[in-house]
Amino acid sequence: MVGPGRPQFVLFGSSIVQFSYSNEGWGAALADLYARKVDILLRGYSGWNSRRALEVLDKVFPKDAIAQPSLVIVYFGGNDGCGPHVPLPEYVDNMRKIALHLKGFLSNKTRIIFLSAPPINEEQIHLSRTNEACRIYSEACLELCREMNVKAIDLWTTIQRRDNWHFVCFTDGIHLSAEGSKIVVEEILKVLREAEWEPSLHWEAMLIEFAEDSPYNPVVPNVHREHH
Repeated sequence: MVGPGRPQFVLFGSSIVQFSYSNEGWGAALADLYARKVDILLRGYSGWNSRRALEVLDKVFPKDAIAQPSLVIVYFGGNDGCGPHVPLPEYVDNMRKIALHLKGFLSNKTRIIFLSAPPINEEQIHLSRTNEACRIYSEACLELCREMNVKAIDLWTTIQRRDNWHFVCFTDGIHLSAEGSKIVVEEILKVLREAEWEPSLHWEAMLIEFAEDSPYNPVVPNVHREHH
């Protein structure tokens, strides 16, 4: 491990997470925004569902780790709903267990955000996936989060507010384009800005590591960032 130790944000999920550093993805955008403030750790597993995630939860988030994450952003749902299929009641139970592990066993300072299943463009894909299945699993995730008091982002609804979302938000009808990722980043930052968490995890509120004295980044707060 290199130092100094920074807060850690972990992105945990399936391909929406694994590919979040590609195509100007949302993971890369967060890493850029939180440079010198937070280490963004990618734990994305393409093709996985919540059942598979539960099998490795203790390995990805060991209870006896010296440093526990400050924030975990979790996404599973698209594969659960469409294949490899996980029945809806099992999906909800799996996500509940993931939330309980992160909330109850790691640290009382570990914060959580769940991302619901985003929509898909059925015209662009040739798999047994439907936007209706995404809606059902998205709503189940959001309902669980309300029940457990877990912060959640309704990607299924939010992405569809974008004009021409079918074709501008995806690279292949399922995975997010730069435009789709931009929406995810905006929603994550909105949650972090509005959450009454101490300490705040919004990038503007976090301290930078060492003094900022680069001629390429003069100390003029916020003028070079558009994420508000």
